[in-house]
Amino acid sequence: MADRWVLAVAEDGGVEVAPLGLDGLPAGPVRREADPAQAVRSRPDVARWVWRSTAEVAPRLLAAGVRVERCYDVEAAETLLLGHEGRYGEPRSAAAALARLHRGPVPPDPPQRSAEPGAQSPLFEPQAVHLPLDDLLAVYAEQQRRHDRSAHPERMRLLTAAESAGMLVAAEMNRAGLPWRADVHREVLHSLLGERYAGGGEPRRLAELAEEVSAAFGRRVRPDLPADVVKAFAQAGIRVGSTRRWEIESVDHPAVKPLIEYKKLYRIWVAHGWSWLQDWVRDGRFRPEFLAGGTVTGRWVTNGGGGLQIPKVIRRAVVADPGWRLVVADADQMEPRVLAAISRDPGLMEVAGRESDLYQSVSDRAFSGDRAQAKLAVLGAVYGQTSGDGLKNLAALRRRFPRAVAYVDDAARAGEEGRLVRTWLGRTCPPAAGAADGAEEAGMPQDAPSDPSDRAQEWVPGYASTNARARGRFARNFVVQGSAADWALLLLAALRQALADKAAELVFFQHDEVIVHCPREEADTVAAAIREAAELAGRLTFGRTPVRFPFTTAVVECYADAK
Repeated sequence: MADRWVLAVAEDGGVEVAPLGLDGLPAGPVRREADPAQAVRSRPDVARWVWRSTAEVAPRLLAAGVRVERCYDVEAAETLLLGHEGRYGEPRSAAAALARLHRGPVPPDPPQRSAEPGAQSPLFEPQAVHLPLDDLLAVYAEQQRRHDRSAHPERMRLLTAAESAGMLVAAEMNRAGLPWRADVHREVLHSLLGERYAGGGEPRRLAELAEEVSAAFGRRVRPDLPADVVKAFAQAGIRVGSTRRWEIESVDHPAVKPLIEYKKLYRIWVAHGWSWLQDWVRDGRFRPEFLAGGTVTGRWVTNGGGGLQIPKVIRRAVVADPGWRLVVADADQMEPRVLAAISRDPGLMEVAGRESDLYQSVSDRAFSGDRAQAKLAVLGAVYGQTSGDGLKNLAALRRRFPRAVAYVDDAARAGEEGRLVRTWLGRTCPPAAGAADGAEEAGMPQDAPSDPSDRAQEWVPGYASTNARARGRFARNFVVQGSAADWALLLLAALRQALADKAAELVFFQHDEVIVHCPREEADTVAAAIREAAELAGRLTFGRTPVRFPFTTAVVECYADAK
C-alpha cells in the first residue's frame, strides 16, 4: 500500500481519495467515499495524508474517533512558501494557489471566522473553496517544486511537515479542551471582586476601589478611563503620560495604590469574569480554539477567549479530572539556547550544553558572577536593548560570544535594509515594502514591566516599512523566536507520537509551555516523554549540537500549583 494518500473534500461533504506515488501523482484509481472518517479508518497503514486544510478535515475525523499519524496541509504549506518567496500576505488558500499556477485572477482569502464561545470547532470552514482532487494535486506538485527551489530544501520540507503536525495538534487540543472547574472559578471571582450587582455594573470591590481613587483626587474620577485619570493627576500637579503601572507606581499620590489594584482586578473582571466563564466554559472544558502558526514568527494564537493569557490567580480553576493529573512543562531559557544552536557560537553552545543554569554560566564567563546582569545582556542582544547599560552589556557579551552576537546583529541589519530574514528552518520575516496584513503589532502591553524579556513581540509590516530601526529590532528577535517556534512544533509532533497509545492528551501549549492531562499513573511516563521529545526536536531542528533543551516539569492537580 502507498504510504501517502490524497484526500479532497467535495462540496457535498463526501471525499475523493487516491494513493500517491513518489512523483506526487495518483498511483491507483481515484475513489469516491461518503465521509473522510470512513476513508481514513479503512486505510490505517497510510503514513501521511495530503489534504487542503486540517481545519476542514480533522474535526470530522476526531468526532468519529479517528486519528491520523501525519498529514500535509496544503494551505499551511502555501503560507510558508509565500513567506519564503517574499510574498507574505498574498492569498494563501489552495484556490488562490491554483489560480497563480494557471496565471488566472487570484481570489481573496475568505474572512477569518470568529470562534463561537463554548462550541466545538465547526465541521466545515465557512466560505471555504473545495478543490477537486486533480486541482489539489496540481497545487501539491507545484509546492514540491517550490520546496526544491527554496534556500535550504530539506529544512523547508521539515518546516512544512512540522507546521502540518502543529495543525493536527491544535485540532486535537481544541477537541480535548483544557479542564476547567467553573465552581472554583466563581469562588475565585467572589473572593477577588466581591458580590455582583444587578444590571451588570461593577462588582462590589471594584466599586469600593473606584470610590477610594475618587476620594484621593477630591473629585469623581473614572479609573477605567485612562484619559480621566491622566487629567486628574495633571490637576494634582503630576504629569503622567499614561496609566501604565510601570509609569505611575513611583508617583507619590494616595490615588496610586487603589488605582493599581483597581486596574488589576478590572482586567480580571473584563477578561475572565462571570461573563467569560458563561461564554467559554462548557462541560468542564475551556476550548479557545488554538491556531497554529497564527503570527509571523510562528507562535500560536487562540481564536477567542484569551486562551494564552490566563492570569495566575484564574489558573486555580484549571483542575485535573478525578484520578488524573496535569503535567506542566516549561522550557528553561529557551531563547538563549536557540541562539546558541543557530549561531553555532562555540562558547555559547558549550554553556547551553551544561547541566547548570545557563544565565549563571554566562555570568561566570562575562559578568563576574552577576546573573541578573548576564540575563539582561543576553535578552538585550535578542530583543534589541542596545542603548545605555544595554550597550555596555552587549559589548561584554560580544567579547565572550562573538558569533552569537554577530548572528542577531546581521539579522537586524538585514531587517533594516528590507531584506528577507529567515529562521533556521526557513520561516521568513516579510520585507518592509509590500507586506500585507496578518501580523500583529506588539508594542509594550498595558502595565508591562521594563524587562525586555516581557515585551510583546509581533510586528506590523506596514509600520516597520516606515521605521527601519523598529524592523531591525524585530528581525533580530525574529531569527531567535521564530527558530524557537520551529523547534516547538517538532517538540509537539514528537510528543504527540509518544502519547499516541496512552490516555494522556495534550491540552495546552504556548511558546515555551506545554500541559498534558493524563491519568495519575501515566504522569511520570509523560514527563519523561516531554524531556525526550525536547531533545529529539533539538536534533531534528538544529542538527547535532552540544545544546540541551531542558524542561522544568511539575505534576499537579491544579495549574496554579505549577509555578
